[in-house]
Amino acid sequence: MTQAKSRYAICIRVDGAEDLEVRKVYRVLPDESAAMREHLRVVDESGEDYLYPAAWFIFVEVPEDAEPALTGASPGAAPRGL
Repeated sequence: MTQAKSRYAICIRVDGAEDLEVRKVYRVLPDESAAMREHLRVVDESGEDYLYPAAWFIFVEVPEDAEPALTGASPGAAPRGL
């Protein structure tokens, strides 16, 4: 079974949401129910996923090599201190 590719979006508006930053890239989790209500499930600054209006984001393509930097995952066997 193949894992779905992560999706990312840039925040373009916050309207008072304290756990989002304009111009920052966020990981978007699949949520068909939210999408039907024109919302996205976004992992915000709290590290948790919440629903936000889809109009606050623009989807972007992220190179696979950049995903570890966006998710906080370890890049693997990269030497420390370099």
